[in-house]
Amino acid sequence: MIDLRSDTVTKPSRAMRQAIADAVVGDDVYGDDPTVNELERTVAALLGKEDAVFVPTGTMSNQIALRTHTEPGDTVVLHEEAHIVRHELGGAAHNSGVTLAQLAGPYGSFTADQLRASIPNPSAALPSHMFDPVTLVCLENTHNDSGGTVWDLDQMQSVLDTAAELDLRTHLDGARLWNAAAASGTDLADLTAGFDTVNVCFSKGLGAPVGSALAGDAATISRARRFKQIFGGGFRQAGILAAGALFALEHNRERLTDDHLNARAFAESINESELITVDLDSAQTNLVYFEADGADELAAECLARGVSMLAVGPATIRAVFHMDVTADEASNAADTVKSAVEAQRLTSGS
Repeated sequence: MIDLRSDTVTKPSRAMRQAIADAVVGDDVYGDDPTVNELERTVAALLGKEDAVFVPTGTMSNQIALRTHTEPGDTVVLHEEAHIVRHELGGAAHNSGVTLAQLAGPYGSFTADQLRASIPNPSAALPSHMFDPVTLVCLENTHNDSGGTVWDLDQMQSVLDTAAELDLRTHLDGARLWNAAAASGTDLADLTAGFDTVNVCFSKGLGAPVGSALAGDAATISRARRFKQIFGGGFRQAGILAAGALFALEHNRERLTDDHLNARAFAESINESELITVDLDSAQTNLVYFEADGADELAAECLARGVSMLAVGPATIRAVFHMDVTADEASNAADTVKSAVEAQRLTSGS
């Protein structure tokens, strides 16, 4: 089976398993797990931040960030297709009591002008306290639901400059920030400069079994640790998990470009079919979204032929490339998709 459902399906290598087995551990709730502490220091340094906190999942990391930066009743500005909007099950409202002001824009981005326009500007006749306070803006890089797209650096900086001018806090959902850095050739710290907090995941492209981290200045991360505990994220001997993340950071970042090349080759190959449409401009990293009639049926047919993908809409399928998929498997997967969609056409008689 060629599993393209997600880059979260990877299995730890023998060497990673050995690093996990050999991990020196303590009780992380008391701050005395040396492997967790090492991971947090490493992540903070890579991202150019003062501190970081290790958490189980990227969703928890984002949710902690929202609660850390806001108070109930606040408004958060972000893209309408952000992971926080689409895939965190209303957690922003449930956990933090905030409203999400959603902006539209190509490839998961929006402009400084859109951000500025989202801020209430009452006339002198109306007191400002009659409007929900906007306190936080969130960006996502790479952007999952837009196809793993990377923010333009100049546009991102313009949004950050405007946020600073408007006295807004800023959070970056960088679950796949490692891919953004690999695709753009930009240093991680340059991608995170100007953000108050950054979420990064180890269990996607880097191939660790579990874990994410939230990084920021020392005071913000100290507050975040409180909400980590409130949200049920208190670890004990978490160094076993942190060891996998440390191994992934050291050994698996350089090879991310292989996944990007495989994804691009797959996208270009299936786009040759007149029955499939791919926005090749969106195929920038390791995710490929493509359009074909009867997505559920096509995904089922591909599964029967040995390629597993996700139908994410009536005519949309997602394929994700990762360290457990070789170039040959990517090519075979493309051939399978093309033959399956042709068989589907013959079966339907169209």
